[in-house]
Amino acid sequence: MTGPEEETRTGTGPGEEPRTATGPGEGPRTGTADERPAGAEERRLHPVTPFRRAWAPVALVAGVAMQNPERVQEWGAGLSSGKGALIVAAAVPAAALYGFLSWWFTHFAVTDTELRIRTGLLFRRTAHIRLDRLQAVDVTQPLLGRIAGVAKLKLDVVGAEDKDELAFLGEREARKLRAELLARAAGFAPAEAAQVGEAPVRELLRVQPGQLALSLVLSLSVVGSVVAGLVAPFVVWRFTSSVWTALVVLLPILGGAWAASAGRFLAEYDWTVAESPDGLRLDHGLLDRAHETTPPGRVQMVRLVEPLLWRRRGWVRVELAVAGSKNGLLVPVAPREAAEAVVARVLPGVDLGALAFTAPPGRRARWVVPVWWKGYGLAVSPEVFAVRHGRLCRRTELVPHAKVQSVRLTRGPWERARDVADVHVDHGANGTVTARLRGSAEAAEVLAAQAARSRTGRLTAGPERWMT
Repeated sequence: MTGPEEETRTGTGPGEEPRTATGPGEGPRTGTADERPAGAEERRLHPVTPFRRAWAPVALVAGVAMQNPERVQEWGAGLSSGKGALIVAAAVPAAALYGFLSWWFTHFAVTDTELRIRTGLLFRRTAHIRLDRLQAVDVTQPLLGRIAGVAKLKLDVVGAEDKDELAFLGEREARKLRAELLARAAGFAPAEAAQVGEAPVRELLRVQPGQLALSLVLSLSVVGSVVAGLVAPFVVWRFTSSVWTALVVLLPILGGAWAASAGRFLAEYDWTVAESPDGLRLDHGLLDRAHETTPPGRVQMVRLVEPLLWRRRGWVRVELAVAGSKNGLLVPVAPREAAEAVVARVLPGVDLGALAFTAPPGRRARWVVPVWWKGYGLAVSPEVFAVRHGRLCRRTELVPHAKVQSVRLTRGPWERARDVADVHVDHGANGTVTARLRGSAEAAEVLAAQAARSRTGRLTAGPERWMT
């Protein structure tokens, strides 16, 4: 023992863990040279793009003005109405010219191996996006974009934290390019990929607006935000006798309540999960419409969330951890049977109803985590390592054995005194699933057995690429 907390780490085999970051030359590359793709036709974005980009200098000036409002007022007081009109008359064409030039000098092309995006007026930037590293291609349409008939293409690449995007393309062109990129990522030849078209889809689940609205009302986060919004400003006003101070406290609380209720309703409206050869299609949104793709082979962890007020209705929320992707929601709310059917498409062979969770040793665990220890559970099946925790909001987390990168056993001083330990399973989406308060002997057995299951699981795992 070398410190107050001891840790035992067991790897799952050298060179066998799934990679979430690419090495040199594997991920998207950027350069400053004016590189033109050989043998590929360069294309421009939709002509509506300059209007969107013209707002960039306006937003920059507005941001500077908000940081120094007093100086802006002093400067504005010294201007006559004629000078102000002259500045506005010059600023509008300048912003329009900036938008036009940024659009004119932006090109993209699909080569045999890459999607290349060239941007920049004074400083040229070329992004090289390898098609075999694509893991998702999403089409999003803001409200104004839907009115104008244009869409934004977002590219999710293995090893890149931020998504590259093409904004904007015509809606039909965006969908056609998306289908071509997905086909190329799946291994189709360039000539074939251009003719493949949209992959056929089969709807698995659709969330009704009424069910979504009721689920938000019954969520503890929404209830807590509303209660805090009613109580906190009143308490602050009583102690300070200042209406402005109460408003300052109220505004961020109202923002949180909006994001947890109406904001989520707008984003998750008409949520549809469909299955296609290139992955699971997620379509959702009332004002801003999004069409996302989740390749099942890249899913590292699945989480089922059951708030207290949902459990009597048998509702669950399904979340995902996907390697290299920020798409973290699979189903916002659904009956448990329907959600389990969708999870079975993501994790083939997993039967959630057959998982038998075992509780921690009661006499020892209750002294480490009083009351809440009853919410912890552990289950291991031939396909997944599963843990459960939480009493008010129950969470069930499942990690396929093939996605486990390392297994750790930790014990703090108080846990050692009660002869219990925690088993941590690290997966490929930079996350950890923890089986808490297991007996020390049981934890050591789980540690060794899980390392062996992970090694054999990768040998039998299916391919991660689309359509294979």
